Amino acid sequence: MQGLSDTHHAGTGHGGDSARSVATLPRAPARHTAATARRFARRALAAALPLLAACATTPHTGAPASTIATATTATARQTYDRYVEDAYTRYHLPGLAVGVIEDGQVVYTRTLGERVAGSGEKIDADTLFKIASNSKAMTTALLGRLVDQGKLRWDDPVTRYLPGFQMHDAWVTREMRVSDLLTHSSGLPEGGGDLMLWPEPNAFTRADIIHALRYIKPGYSFRSKYQYDNLLYVVAGELAAAAGGAPYETLMRREVFAPLGLSRCQVGRWDRAAVGNVAEPHGYLDGRNRVIRADDAEVPATASDPAGGIRCGLNDMLAWARNWLAPTPAQLAWLSPAQRTVLQAPHMLIPLSAQRREWDHSHVMAYGYGWRMADVDGQWTVWHTGTLAGMYSELMLLPDRRNGFVILINGNGGEARTILAEALLKHFTAPADTRGVAGYAALAAAARPKPGPASHLPDSATALAVAPHALGARLGRYRDPWLGAVTLCAQNGAVRFQAQKSPRLAGAVMQLGGRYLVRWDDRSVDPDAWLDFHDGVPARLTMAKLDPHGDFSSDYEDLDFTREGGCD
Repeated sequence: MQGLSDTHHAGTGHGGDSARSVATLPRAPARHTAATARRFARRALAAALPLLAACATTPHTGAPASTIATATTATARQTYDRYVEDAYTRYHLPGLAVGVIEDGQVVYTRTLGERVAGSGEKIDADTLFKIASNSKAMTTALLGRLVDQGKLRWDDPVTRYLPGFQMHDAWVTREMRVSDLLTHSSGLPEGGGDLMLWPEPNAFTRADIIHALRYIKPGYSFRSKYQYDNLLYVVAGELAAAAGGAPYETLMRREVFAPLGLSRCQVGRWDRAAVGNVAEPHGYLDGRNRVIRADDAEVPATASDPAGGIRCGLNDMLAWARNWLAPTPAQLAWLSPAQRTVLQAPHMLIPLSAQRREWDHSHVMAYGYGWRMADVDGQWTVWHTGTLAGMYSELMLLPDRRNGFVILINGNGGEARTILAEALLKHFTAPADTRGVAGYAALAAAARPKPGPASHLPDSATALAVAPHALGARLGRYRDPWLGAVTLCAQNGAVRFQAQKSPRLAGAVMQLGGRYLVRWDDRSVDPDAWLDFHDGVPARLTMAKLDPHGDFSSDYEDLDFTREGGCD
């Protein structure tokens, strides 16, 4: 749907693995020198080793890391071409850009397709894509810069910089540290509050989001497990602004883009025509790619920028990746080895899926600060994905061998990203594995749940429009503590749902079986939502996803509306 429902590269669902986290890794020290960072990394790995030993039950079939030679031959380039072309055609992508790094050097780039399907405007290595949650690592690098500059510490209380910050629980508010904003272990439910970020455009500001946090009930105990959220990265962006003395977008351009030469990357407000060469997001609708949520002439700054609002092209993403794989002396001065270690060290365990164990022989997965990490076929990987409506990205690093790759897609490419990334990764971690895109696509297809009564979802296309008289006194104005006001009112003989601050959360109220639902006008807003009325004083309205397994950013279940009055 609209949100940053990221998976790791070997997952085809939304929101990552479903198993429960059983432990947390040591927390990072407050002030980092190179020595303390190394000691922290050793402690983190020591905490993970018992899990590695306990879970090491899957036979390893890949070649040992010491025998794997990175290939820069014509054969390797042909392999990359085959994988890229297969993914592009198999998944009917409007556009695709891929780059590969071997031993710290870019050895392969390939771009296919169009910025806008049918336009003839070809994608190239400078075409801008939404990198979505790959923005998070740029935000944490900015924070690392501020730590190096002595402007903040990782264990500083958030309220030192943002006095109005408040979580639902007063104790959590007091205890929340800068580092806690970054590890998805705050207690916020998975995707909690994401409806304030997406669908865009909307009228929520970062100040609105910071204020709304106090109303979002926790889904689990603080620091007890991993549950992906986006709102606290928005908070992290505002904290950086407070510590750095300038707006987040200004700091990102000055402290990250400019020093690293990321000349095409964009954040905040910018003129689309002046920048040029921008890919639009697409959905695969009615058998063809169609633009969804096209940009206006002026791209606005959004509240979500620190969590997922940055755009970059392939060349700049490869430069960003090389900064981590083979930093120059100037880049090591830009961000110290101590902070680099902290950002990419494991801070919170992530549950492993059965698929990851089977495909990658992984034993442990964790989250750092804006990065995921796991062992794959005996090699350490550091990566992140990015997901927005009609845009998918992945940046994969194999730091011990200075290898990596970047994938950028401007279409409905969730499985395409998963499968292409797996094929490219195996080229480095298990070169004897020749399944490629076709083989892993077949495995993914075989793993999909088979249709049956338990998996059947009601078809909202069969729902019937509700007449205003059928709802009677239930029509009116409603308010949720964090999403704000919505209306359920008569319009042209039908009933309409409209969120005041989110124009795309608008649709017709329908009846399906014995329940009411709202069918969104914009079909890229997915899934549709049940509406459940609770009569009383005051009357209440709650919502739920029509597809209970839909994107967690559609966090309708966290809403609790109270009726405020009748329709105007």
